[in-house]
Amino acid sequence: MAKKSVIARNEKRKRLVEKYAVLREELLKAGDYEALRKLPRDSSATRVRNRCVLTGRGRGVYEKYGLCRHMFRKFALEGKLPGVKKASW
Repeated sequence: MAKKSVIARNEKRKRLVEKYAVLREELLKAGDYEALRKLPRDSSATRVRNRCVLTGRGRGVYEKYGLCRHMFRKFALEGKLPGVKKASW
């Protein structure tokens, strides 16, 4: 389980990205890099990290499912993910 502060920080970044998305796009089209530089650092989409929705783990996260590899494997073996089954050959 990731620390709650780390998860909260990432959620704050997501909100900032949403808030400044339109302004950031307009500034990019206008080529006003000086104004872009003055925007909050965390309002850039590259600073948001994909995290597991259950555990908050930041590594090994499948974007399609929003789960880390541990939870993905657990749910897949329990049959809780539709269309996913263990490979056997």
